[in-house]
Amino acid sequence: VITGDVHDVTQTVTVITGDIHDVTQTVTVITGDVHDVTQTVTVVTGDIHDVTQTVTVVTGDVHYVTGDSTDKPYTQTLDSKPIPKTLHTNSRPKTQQTNHTPKTQQTKPTPETQLTKPTPETQLTKPTPETQLTKLTPRTQQTKPSPKTQQTKPTAKLAVPKHTMKLTQTTKSIKTKTVKHQKKDKINERKGKPLKKDNKTKETKQEKKEGTNPAYFPYFKDSYCPPECACYGRVVQCSDKGVEKVPYGIPYNSRYILLMNNRIDSIQLDLLNEYLSMEFLVLSNNRLTDGSIEGAFEGIPALRRLYLDRNLLESVPTDLPASLEELRLDNNQLNVMSEGAWAHCPGLLVLSLSNNSLGNGNDTLPASVLSPLGSLRTLSLDRNRLASVPLGLPLSIRELYLRGNLIQKFPGEAFMGTSELVILDLSANRLTNHGLLRESLVNATHLESLNLEGNQLKKVPRHLPSSLKTLNLEGNLISSVGKASFLHLPHLEHLGLASNKIARVASGAFRALPVLHQLDLCHNALSQVPRQLPRGLHSVALTHNKIHSVPRDAFCWGGSDPGLSSLVLVQLEHNLIDLGHLDAKAFHCLRGFQVVHFY
Repeated sequence: VITGDVHDVTQTVTVITGDIHDVTQTVTVITGDVHDVTQTVTVVTGDIHDVTQTVTVVTGDVHYVTGDSTDKPYTQTLDSKPIPKTLHTNSRPKTQQTNHTPKTQQTKPTPETQLTKPTPETQLTKPTPETQLTKLTPRTQQTKPSPKTQQTKPTAKLAVPKHTMKLTQTTKSIKTKTVKHQKKDKINERKGKPLKKDNKTKETKQEKKEGTNPAYFPYFKDSYCPPECACYGRVVQCSDKGVEKVPYGIPYNSRYILLMNNRIDSIQLDLLNEYLSMEFLVLSNNRLTDGSIEGAFEGIPALRRLYLDRNLLESVPTDLPASLEELRLDNNQLNVMSEGAWAHCPGLLVLSLSNNSLGNGNDTLPASVLSPLGSLRTLSLDRNRLASVPLGLPLSIRELYLRGNLIQKFPGEAFMGTSELVILDLSANRLTNHGLLRESLVNATHLESLNLEGNQLKKVPRHLPSSLKTLNLEGNLISSVGKASFLHLPHLEHLGLASNKIARVASGAFRALPVLHQLDLCHNALSQVPRQLPRGLHSVALTHNKIHSVPRDAFCWGGSDPGLSSLVLVQLEHNLIDLGHLDAKAFHCLRGFQVVHFY
């Protein structure tokens, strides 16, 4: 720091007024008069930031400047080109060229050139990060001129009267950054990042950045999950959220998408076509109608399971994907079905159409309407309004559920050939013995489970498949069981005859069932336990009858030493049995009295 008069300066003197920030080198501050300067003096006023070289700060009068002194100050805006670095030369003192505005002239100073007094209007805006002021050396420095700088001949000696005036301190204080900020700036500079600038520069660069870089949209990305949903890997759970549309942005790689229990009333066309990996789509319990889903599913190549139950559909969708294996349309308002509805999904394995209005109470489905489904394994038509079993059903069906219809007969044409049917549920219909004909189940040679509960049968049906293992005849009008009722059912294991009106069972009527394990005769009108029950029987239920006696050959028969019975449970609660008059020999083959329950 020099205060006082400075004479015979032989190098560049930079005159600066304003704030200086972020100076990382030596700063020389001079106050006082400067005389006899033999080189170019650049007069600068304004804020200077990010200076990385020596800065000489002079406030006061400068005299005897050799060269031209322009009337207009040197000014550089943010949009102008940066001031190039000063080049060192090893030659003898030569003219120093400085960057000026287009009107600034380059001068060749002479030793007698006089310094001009800086004008108050002279200003220089903040230089760019590349701008550097080099250290003053004994040799002359040369600055690269800007393309627009005009060269002019040096003027003659400019006489400026010498005078002395009191110098004030620099108008603004010199501030330096902390060591932490200096290190940060150096790191940024190595990385090619600009040093800190004023707010205007920051805003300009931010606007430029926003204009060149496209916005990032995470929607449909593998890692994105809509806010209405919960995502677990490739399973997207959006159920019970009350949404009215399919949430936007569900990842395209999703396999399971669950949207049940919402208020979705439409699916945009082609919305689901990009989900190439989706296998399971659940739209149960929404507000979908026929028109709102038209064309929505045909473009999903991997869809295997589609749940559309509990909606407002009136017909089966006709644009189902070929990959579909399971379709659930339960609890809709279906009343129409055409053969063309199944033409696009011949590989369907499970079809559930329960709780609809198919059949209208007077008819059944059109003949062979399901014939295109040659691979169908499970068909559920529970609780519709079918008056008869549909004709021409696919022979591939293994499970057929027809509970809760208005069926009165089972025609032999239901299966046009040997069927693979294993389970048949005809419960809660209006079947009579006349409705089950000899040919009704003649083609069901693999049938193992037959449920005829809740019909209007008065006798045990005849001509039942010998392959049966489970037969449910509960809730009918059967009043007696003959000796030949079960002669041709050698594989029967479970027999239900509860809730009938059975008052008489022929002796040995169940003897023909060698593998029978469970027999249910509750809620009938029996007066005694049936005689000669099968030896392999494990449990027999006889509650809520009118039984008052137990014959000796009911459980223990086959000679004087029948051996131990297989029975583990005999239920005789709610009968008219007098324990004081029971014949103890009727229970001697049992494994103990704990097997029998009287109360």
